[in-house]
Amino acid sequence: MGLAIFDLDNTLLAGDSDHAWGEFMAEKGLVDAQYKRQNDRFLEDYSAGRLDVLSYLEFSIEPLSRYAPEELARLHAEFMEMKIKPMFLDRAEALLEAHRRRGDRLLVMTSTNRFITEPIVRSFGIQDLMATELETRNGRFTGRVRGEPCFQDGKVKRLRAWLDRHGETLSKSCFYSDSINDLPLLEWVEHPVAVDPDAALRKIAETRNWPVISLRV
Repeated sequence: MGLAIFDLDNTLLAGDSDHAWGEFMAEKGLVDAQYKRQNDRFLEDYSAGRLDVLSYLEFSIEPLSRYAPEELARLHAEFMEMKIKPMFLDRAEALLEAHRRRGDRLLVMTSTNRFITEPIVRSFGIQDLMATELETRNGRFTGRVRGEPCFQDGKVKRLRAWLDRHGETLSKSCFYSDSINDLPLLEWVEHPVAVDPDAALRKIAETRNWPVISLRV
């Protein structure tokens, strides 16, 4: 038994759920064309490993503060059908099932916020999720982040605290990710695996003889 850790966007999913939520809001007319253009620019910065995560989070979560929880739940259900289900990968499901058969504990770690990701992760049958947390007041999102974003070194810090709370260790641990942004955590676990990696991560994985796999082809 071990701890099997998975990135979500472009790893277990064939796409980026955070960016897709911005596209969904634009298509629904909930944000304007300028928002969509900025959403695209932030995705470019993330892919290049130069994202200012706090600026992005301030931008991306502000619209959530405009809506009551009931309306957000309705929108998310529609978002799941329109944007997320087409991103599901048979090979990702098979990989998760292989770890379950081994008795591993499954954990998803994602920089995308919990509002977007929790229903997605639950659809995989995974209970343990670490995501960027959002501040709430009187049951509504405030448009601000709570605590450490689950991004780059923040993933390592968050996982270290999680291990202490749950009495877990990194013995026999593995982490699957597509992104150079996850290099700090890939370097920390016992068995890093690059999944359909971006060019920068692929180069490092090949240099260090890390496994490189695809869940798409």
